[in-house]
Amino acid sequence: MTQHSTTTTTRKVQSNTPAARVGRGVIYVILAVVVVACLIPFVWLVRSSMMNTEQIFSYPPQWIPKPFEWSNFTGSMTSAPFGRYFLNTLTVVVLVVPGTILATSAAAFAFSRLVWKGRTLCFWVCMATMMLPYAATLIPTFIGWQAIGAVDTYFPLVVPAWFAVGGASNIFMLRQFFLQIPHELDEAMYVDGGSPWRVFWSVILPLNAGPLTLVGIFSTIGAWNDLLGPLIYLSDQSKFTLSLGLASFRSLYSSQWGYLMAASLLVILPILVLFAFAQRMMLENVALTGLKG
Repeated sequence: MTQHSTTTTTRKVQSNTPAARVGRGVIYVILAVVVVACLIPFVWLVRSSMMNTEQIFSYPPQWIPKPFEWSNFTGSMTSAPFGRYFLNTLTVVVLVVPGTILATSAAAFAFSRLVWKGRTLCFWVCMATMMLPYAATLIPTFIGWQAIGAVDTYFPLVVPAWFAVGGASNIFMLRQFFLQIPHELDEAMYVDGGSPWRVFWSVILPLNAGPLTLVGIFSTIGAWNDLLGPLIYLSDQSKFTLSLGLASFRSLYSSQWGYLMAASLLVILPILVLFAFAQRMMLENVALTGLKG
């Protein structure tokens, strides 16, 4: 019997001891409690979206609506122009996501595949921007957009994405994946007369479809849920996004909690569907990010 098989057998025996089973049981119980704690707010939102205000705040809590107030959904949608808000949000997402993918992948390519003076310093400066809070640059950024007359337009929400502003985490993640691609592929492309742009477009991007899709998902979620940006730059109600529209709806219908819960559920539903379909890929790509520095 080899040393490896002996070690494996010993580990299996140790994992089946009463102490090990108790330890696993404790871990499972803790995880179950955490899962329940995370699900309770969402379950509360769903049940409240189908109740009237009296049922929502009844004591003891009533978890199953009796009767189901389906009118909350139609009432909330007709009380505010959520259709317009949805189209506005979709417009912002469609403009932000391609810019984020292209800009962050280009920056990651420069930091991982190209050799130039000051590359390491620039990379760490880029990473340091993750420690800079958004509020620290809020006022000067607003003044800049105001000076060129871009306030109350979608430009402040869209243009930064095309320059990788605030995309340091995505740049870092993509750089880690790009570093894992053999440099021989780049050299072969250069031998054939290819340029760095061709290497980036024909080699790097096709081989990293998964990570790029992950960046797109993160960007979609961020743009969809963004409240602070629209709150600062948009004042025309016809240009409101869903998050800002929901916030204004909350101030107008604060007493109609059923409407509020129904509108909130409808706003987050697309993101929940997106996450449900993409969660496995998201977890796999995030787990692989740190395999190579």
